[in-house]
Amino acid sequence: MKKFFSLLIVIAGLAYAQDVNIAGSSTVYPISLGMAEEFNIETGLEVAVASTGTGGGFKSFCAGETDISDASRPIKEGELEACAANGLDNIIEIKVAWDALTVAVSPENDFVDCMTYDQLAKIWQRDDNANHVWVDYIEGAPLETINLYGPSTGSGTLDYFVEEVLGTVYGEEANHTAAYFPSEEDDVLAENVSQDPYAMVYLGYAYYASDPDRLKALAIQNDAGECVLPSTAHIEDGTYPLSRPIFIYTDASILAEKPAVKEFIEFYLDAANRSIIADTGYAVLNDAEYEASLEAIQ
Repeated sequence: MKKFFSLLIVIAGLAYAQDVNIAGSSTVYPISLGMAEEFNIETGLEVAVASTGTGGGFKSFCAGETDISDASRPIKEGELEACAANGLDNIIEIKVAWDALTVAVSPENDFVDCMTYDQLAKIWQRDDNANHVWVDYIEGAPLETINLYGPSTGSGTLDYFVEEVLGTVYGEEANHTAAYFPSEEDDVLAENVSQDPYAMVYLGYAYYASDPDRLKALAIQNDAGECVLPSTAHIEDGTYPLSRPIFIYTDASILAEKPAVKEFIEFYLDAANRSIIADTGYAVLNDAEYEASLEAIQ
């Protein structure tokens, strides 16, 4: 399903004239886009999907501009308050899949294969006086600056990385570096890192899995001391430490007012459509998780 990176249905200002309007996480975007395409084929209903980042998606959703918000992290308290202030006070969280957040380098990089939380945290923690070079972290690596690429501020992926990796090492002092090249377009990040032998990036697994020759995924050391590569199998067996659930959000009032939104979400969670999620590279939910997600919208 490589085509999803070049497809984006966007109408200026998110003032969509569609049956269902979605914006948010670039991580969830490939799934929502694939679902939207198949839903349109089956029903004739139009679904507009935009990749704006999790934070941007919630901003649009709480302003009443969209019906569904894609998210790679749970909604924050401040976002719930913003939604409630606009009459959206019965927010529904719907888990849709599992992602393996992927740390990757260029295929030309032949000096690193596995990293620890401690190494990653020291590289990505804000330190205005730091000049991180590869040899400081990897024995035998070159004396070259680590060129960092990652999601923009407001990204749920960035929030997750800070909480899970930096937070594990630095606790409340976790603070993501500003000395990196940000983009909300994961495909742009992947393309830039693929051409830079000294670069590093973290991004959603789908953007690696869509073209695994473009990037070299790094294994991450888990609590058992094992170096584990990101994969759907390693999400499912619980061995990959950077596994995370991803979500879509709506509100009960939207479901009541717009039957097409509920119909689309039911389509999203239909067992017959799980292959769309698998095709993007993400891990599907188990039956109990799907049942819980379906129950949330009834």
